[in-house]
Amino acid sequence: MIHDLFARAAHGPSVHVGGRGETGRGETFDSIDPATEEALARWTAADREQTERAITAARRSFDAGEWRAASPDQRAKVLRRLADLIDEHAGQLTELVVREVGSPIGLARTLQVAQPAINFRWFADAALRGPRGGYQERLPGIRGAVSSESLLLREPIGVVSAIVPYNYPLNMISWKVAPALAAGCSVVLLPSPRGTLSALAFMHLADEAGLPPGVLNLVPGGPAVGELLSSHPGVDMVSFTGSSAVGAAVMAQAAATHKKVVLELGGKSPNILLPSADLSTAVGPSILRFCRNAGQGCGATTRILVPHDRIDEFLDLAAGFIEENVPTGDPFDERTEVGPLISAEHLARVRGYLDRAVAAGGRISVAGERPVGKGWFLPPTLVTGVDNSAEICREELFAPVAVVLPYRDVDEAVAVANDSPYGLNASVFGDHAEAVAVARRLDAGTVAINGGGPMRADVPWGGSKRSGTGVEMGEDGFAEFFRIRHLNWQVPS
Repeated sequence: MIHDLFARAAHGPSVHVGGRGETGRGETFDSIDPATEEALARWTAADREQTERAITAARRSFDAGEWRAASPDQRAKVLRRLADLIDEHAGQLTELVVREVGSPIGLARTLQVAQPAINFRWFADAALRGPRGGYQERLPGIRGAVSSESLLLREPIGVVSAIVPYNYPLNMISWKVAPALAAGCSVVLLPSPRGTLSALAFMHLADEAGLPPGVLNLVPGGPAVGELLSSHPGVDMVSFTGSSAVGAAVMAQAAATHKKVVLELGGKSPNILLPSADLSTAVGPSILRFCRNAGQGCGATTRILVPHDRIDEFLDLAAGFIEENVPTGDPFDERTEVGPLISAEHLARVRGYLDRAVAAGGRISVAGERPVGKGWFLPPTLVTGVDNSAEICREELFAPVAVVLPYRDVDEAVAVANDSPYGLNASVFGDHAEAVAVARRLDAGTVAINGGGPMRADVPWGGSKRSGTGVEMGEDGFAEFFRIRHLNWQVPS
């Protein structure tokens, strides 16, 4: 057990290169508790030289082969040990995540801390069984004028830049680092400045788990660090989660060296309440889906499509549900559902969207109660009186704000749902058979039917259009971290 993990993260080395910690030599960042606006720590980012050394350390470790040539059982053992360490330090990690990013403590315990341990265990098992088709796959031979045999080799792709956002700092690390390590890759990790303390705590656990030096490196910082990790010729793959605008920049930066990119980007996801839906049971999950983590999730279903003659009924039920079941406030309070937004700047940005929507004729029809005092809080908010062409319907807000859109028939609902620059997630409520039929028509990587189920490690997450390229998690996400080679030889006919 590592005691006082927060102190190690807040006051210890901020850069980890080649198995050693060191003080960053780049710009200075302050980590601020978004619920209290109090300073948690001041740390320094990696500079260019430190970032380049981290890439070199990852490259050296990969080329030396200590980790990639380790047996699947050896890699799985380390990943399981890391999962065990996450569980053993769950209390400390939960408190750190609540303080650093403001997630309500109930969510922090489960999706922020328990789920990463589940993910590392799943990829430990994946390391044992190998990617779909196996590490080696013998193909049927060809017989004829020239007979031959073929063997496919699935090998780790190399050095991976893993760039993660602040909203789920540990879970997003597990989505990238766990499959990369399971495949045998070496990694350079860049956390969001807003989630760096959580990443530093994770690095202490990774070191304790027994990873060889250089296999996992951490270089916190801002855009300059990210640009180097996306463009450096020593990097073979970039796995990025964040906004569509930054994702486009990452793709452009990676293009010069033709490296692989996996981009998990934004969303403006629809939630269709079919005419057959029971609003008394559909309203609750509809509200919670866009309010979870204060709406700071790329899959939040923030465009709610309701039959035009049931709008008032929906709004009445939504107002009652928010008042009774979705309190906004102290993220350490077990009753809290909506914590703060991550920063004052982000809160101002979201309020700007709301102000412009109202100025253009929209209405704030439902709003929860904001707690008194400090903190960057925005209660659940429902906007009406706009159509799907409005700015607030086209752009991702990353906040507990949804737009309620009326429709006259199911075909119109599907057309409006698909009329978006994004295609990440969706939700449908109604008669099961009808909901499944509608779900098949939606341009979204994931569709939850009548509430769907919990997060699971064995399914892919990805989308179309501006929601990204490639997938994360599951067998398909694991496959992203491999390259395929074909060995072919002639045999007597």
